[in-house]
Parts: sequence; structure tokens; C-alpha cells
Amino acid sequence: MGNLQVWERGSTQNRLAFTMSNLTSQTQNIEASRSSIQDTDFAAEAADLAKNQILAQSATAMLAQASAISQNFLSLLR
Repeated sequence: MGNLQVWERGSTQNRLAFTMSNLTSQTQNIEASRSSIQDTDFAAEAADLAKNQILAQSATAMLAQASAISQNFLSLLR
């Protein structure tokens, strides 16, 4: 094997190593981004759930108050 072939093989190996390193880095960045997006979606859904639970509790409390008011009004009429 001549010096040129050794040099070409080394050059090819260096390019492959560089490409593998870049692909590994890109894969890690994509995974980190995907994880961040999933975490963000989870946080938004958790906030929506809490908001909807508070709204449901408020509606239940208002219905209870309305019922109590109407019962008081009926007792005044008797």
C-alpha cells in the first residue's frame, strides 16, 4: 500500500469520524428539544386541568349558593 493510499484512508476515516460526531450531536440536540416540547405540553395540560377544576368547583359553589338563596326566600314566604 502506497503512502497516497494510507493518506486517503486516514482522510476518509477522519471525515467519517467527524460526520459521526456531528450526527451524534444532532441526535442529542433533537432528543433534548423533543423532551423540552413534551415537558412544555405536559405543563400546559396540567395548568389547563387545574383551571378547569377551579371553574368546576366555582360553578358547584354558585349552584349551592343559588339553592340556599331560593330555600331562604321560600322560608320567608311561609
